[in-house]
Amino acid sequence: MTLLDEKRTPAPAPSPARPSRAAPWLRDLALGIRFAAAGGREGWTRTLLTAVGVGLGVTLLFLAASVPHALDARTARENARSETQISENPDAQAKKSDTTVLRIAAETEYHDRTILGHLMRAEGTHPVLPPGIDALPAAGEMVVSPALKDLLNDPGNALLRERFPYKVTGTIADAGLRSPNELLYYAGSDTLTPAAGGHRVTGYGDPGPTPPLAPLLVVLVIMVCVVLLAPVAIFIATAVRFGGDRRDRRLAALRLVGTDIRSTRRIAAGEALFGSALGVLIGLVLFLVGRQFVSYIEVWDISAFPADLAPDLRLCLLIAVAVPLTAVLVTLSAMRSVVIEPLGVVRNSRSRKRRLWWRLLLPLAGLGVLAVNGQSGEYEVVNPYTITTGAVLVLVGLALLLPWLVEASVGRLRGGPVPWQLATRRLQLSSGTASRAVSGVTVAVAGAVAVQMLFAAMNADFNKATGQDTSRAQFYASSEQVSGNAAVETIKEFRATKGVTQVIGMIEAYASKPGKYSEDDIQPTTSFSIGDCATLREVARIDSCKDGDTFVVHPRDDKDMSGWMDKTARKGKEIEFESGTGRKLRWTLPADARTVVGRKDPVGEDRWGIMVTPGAIDATTLPGASTVSQIRIDDSVPDAAEYVRNTAARIDPGMRLVTMTSVERDRQYASVQTGLQVGATVTLLLIAASMLVSQLEQLRERKRLLSVLVAFGTRRTTLAWSVLWQTALPVVIGLAVAVAGGLALGAALCWMVGKQVTDWLMFLPLAGAGGALILLVTLLSLPPLWRMMRPDGLRSE
Repeated sequence: MTLLDEKRTPAPAPSPARPSRAAPWLRDLALGIRFAAAGGREGWTRTLLTAVGVGLGVTLLFLAASVPHALDARTARENARSETQISENPDAQAKKSDTTVLRIAAETEYHDRTILGHLMRAEGTHPVLPPGIDALPAAGEMVVSPALKDLLNDPGNALLRERFPYKVTGTIADAGLRSPNELLYYAGSDTLTPAAGGHRVTGYGDPGPTPPLAPLLVVLVIMVCVVLLAPVAIFIATAVRFGGDRRDRRLAALRLVGTDIRSTRRIAAGEALFGSALGVLIGLVLFLVGRQFVSYIEVWDISAFPADLAPDLRLCLLIAVAVPLTAVLVTLSAMRSVVIEPLGVVRNSRSRKRRLWWRLLLPLAGLGVLAVNGQSGEYEVVNPYTITTGAVLVLVGLALLLPWLVEASVGRLRGGPVPWQLATRRLQLSSGTASRAVSGVTVAVAGAVAVQMLFAAMNADFNKATGQDTSRAQFYASSEQVSGNAAVETIKEFRATKGVTQVIGMIEAYASKPGKYSEDDIQPTTSFSIGDCATLREVARIDSCKDGDTFVVHPRDDKDMSGWMDKTARKGKEIEFESGTGRKLRWTLPADARTVVGRKDPVGEDRWGIMVTPGAIDATTLPGASTVSQIRIDDSVPDAAEYVRNTAARIDPGMRLVTMTSVERDRQYASVQTGLQVGATVTLLLIAASMLVSQLEQLRERKRLLSVLVAFGTRRTTLAWSVLWQTALPVVIGLAVAVAGGLALGAALCWMVGKQVTDWLMFLPLAGAGGALILLVTLLSLPPLWRMMRPDGLRSE
């Protein structure tokens, strides 16, 4: 052993492990969660208020996440019951077989509700069946949807029962319905034939390709989604900050025992994390429970099955992660403007004046993004990301601009009645809470103004004038099954119907020039109409008329058609009628037939051809004839329209009876507008509920102060008025911001799609709705306010 061996230097001690950066975060977050979960009645009250506010927003987010699946399920059921296309030619008929079915649409209306239906007749022993039924109804029987069954069983709907002389033998299952409240029926017939309009069906489930959504409608859909979801995000961010003053006082106690500022912020984030996580659970429970009752709810004629509301799992996970994360970020951001000191002192670091310049950047950037996108034509593909980004930046920028405007406005208010002074002083001391409470309304109204302006600008593209004159007639009826003597009786029955004041009824056929023609020649043909003098005067310029007269009616301003018609309507010569079944009839046009000019009928069509009165020809012998009636009713007679529909159904269940209208709406445009109305209704309900929760939270924060004021002799009505003014002032400012921002955004969107703004006053009803909403919330908050102004509010724990 050597000396060196005896004095060997010991090995150096290992360096201490580097502390994890995540450990303090986890510890402080866990402590904040503990305070929120076990902080006594006060802590639980704040946590529940936050959770309920977040939960309402999360419920709507889950509902929005369910919309794609609900639409897909609805479309899938509708496609499943659509008849299989056998050819690109819609008039092509399949061959008769053991499985084919003849059917004809028998749609009707009842008190502005559409009832879809089909008359059906099996052509074999194994007919194909539409989804939702197990067997084809026999003649005189029908199967109905549950909603139609309830409607028929209602004692007050005797008129509707008269329209369906069938025995109800079953109900249509959910698989055959678009929605639970759809009115649909399938009725059996033993008289339906192809000649009577029956269409042969070989199967179901292949309706052909769905036409793509027009680019202009894509812009509308994007804006509807942004407008409906942006307020939800604002409300969730607002709910996270409920009870901030009391929380800060609790955190001040932690500063007293040595907690640093960073730890207090992380503890506050932990409380917000627990409240928002609980809110996600509450939102999920509300969604799952509310989904069970969705089939009983119908908004703007839209309803859904509970199974349709199934949000995508990925969207659910995104909501579950994004909402708590947003709560933490919002809390940390809010804590930066607050100085929490020991000894229970919470001091807002003398309010630095809110700066305006950066708040203007977001809305200006949004308008800039829309401008960079440039104008797009009616049929050009649009960029959804650009539109979404621009709209979101504008709407969020308006929400950020509101606090500055509220602070700048109320800071200059002085004097006035006591309630006014109490309200303005409170807003001067803390305007941020009031601004946050109405920011959601600001965003919702601004977005709605912009979308409504866009709808109004596109109105001409998707709502076209039909040319129909509803002052002359309100219904148009036609039937190919009613001919001969039945056609004459049809007109008589319509005229005898209760509430009918005039019937422009004609029996129509086609007349041709007799002779033999090659395949390359076109046989001259014109229309042949039989009607009384009153009817003929409605479709032609006729001065004198008596039964037995005949007229050759030329079209207005159409020389080519007049020349073609002269080849058929040769006075003193024969014309020929053909029914399509080989039966022909010849008739000589009188030599003294008068030539007149046609006019538009109530449907808006120019009429011409050969027109005769009943005394000139026996209408019962006319082959291939059909009846056409245009009916005017007396609106003062109750249910006059229903009597007309009952008469049509009695004459021919498959009769085409159309309600005339001066404007025809595009179906896709109408569905988008209906979606906006449904979504806006739900969003407004969310806004009202969230604002009520926010208002109650503010009153709870001031419970002790209110009790002190009452104890010193302040009248309760004075405090109630002060609460109203305190709510109304930010709302007025918020609505002004919403109107200005909404008009700017709407004008930018109209410019982007190449449309002109047609209505600059579109904001008036929306601003009124926003004001009414605030008034409603204030009234609902008065009972809790009265309870909080009791002397026991002075007690403190």
